[in-house]
Amino acid sequence: MHATNDRDQFAPPRPPGRMRAIALAVLAHAALIGALTWGVNWKSSSDQPAVEAELWSAVPQQAAPRAVEPPPPPAPAPTPAPEPAPAPPPPPPPPRPEQADTREADIALQQQKKRLEEEKKKREQQLEREKRERERKEEERRERLEQEKKERLLAQQKAEREKAEREKAEKEKAAKAEQDKQKKLAEDKRRKAEEAREAKEAEARRQENLRRMQGLAGATGGETATGTAQRSSGPSGSYGGKVAAKVRPNIVYPDTISGNPRAEVEVRAAPDGTIVGARITQSSGNKAWDDAVIRALHRTETLPRDVDGRVPSSLVIGFRPRD
Repeated sequence: MHATNDRDQFAPPRPPGRMRAIALAVLAHAALIGALTWGVNWKSSSDQPAVEAELWSAVPQQAAPRAVEPPPPPAPAPTPAPEPAPAPPPPPPPPRPEQADTREADIALQQQKKRLEEEKKKREQQLEREKRERERKEEERRERLEQEKKERLLAQQKAEREKAEREKAEKEKAAKAEQDKQKKLAEDKRRKAEEAREAKEAEARRQENLRRMQGLAGATGGETATGTAQRSSGPSGSYGGKVAAKVRPNIVYPDTISGNPRAEVEVRAAPDGTIVGARITQSSGNKAWDDAVIRALHRTETLPRDVDGRVPSSLVIGFRPRD
């Protein structure tokens, strides 16, 4: 049985019109059987006519003598009603149509049903996959939008933070610049006032020294004096160090300076050592350092005496920041 089913299963499918031909044949046989049955019933239901017969002799009869009249015959018995004709035997049933072999149709039907079920299942699976794919894409879209929203918010917060920091830095920078400007203006004003004061004091000292020198010249010199005794000899070798040692503590120079430049200054002094003038003979290349040396000489006011007890009237001395 299983072998037969296997053969039927693997048999080639029947042509698509065979099932239709079988159905039409069955309908035609059914219509024929119905027509025959209706005709037999119609004949059996019709009335059967009564049968009567008269017999005539074909041979001529001779006249016979009058015979004695026989007694009247007895009354004839009533003619019995004719028996109905026997009903014709029913027609034989039409030949039963051969049972069509429906195995192939069943197999084809099962295969078609199976195919339809598989197609339905595939469609459902495809719809399910498409649904999951739509849900996945929708979820990804929501996550992407949420992420973009977070990134935009973070970027906005960062931009606001950076803007606030820039504004704060700019305000601090502007405040510092204004502070430095005011500080520089104040320093320049103080320095100019200090320089003006020192210049005024130096001028006063110079005038005083000139008056003193004029007084000394009038007291010691005569009409024939040549002034040779009044000239001083050059300073000793250690005198420059003594002057530098006295002037250096008065140098105020807060700024840093690159290198160790040398500023040479010519100093003029009265016989008592009072500084009456100072000027840069060779600049260090840094005006601030040159000015600091000049201010230090004005603060020092007097030069020390040399080993012979005298003060040179003029000398040139150099100053370096790192001496």
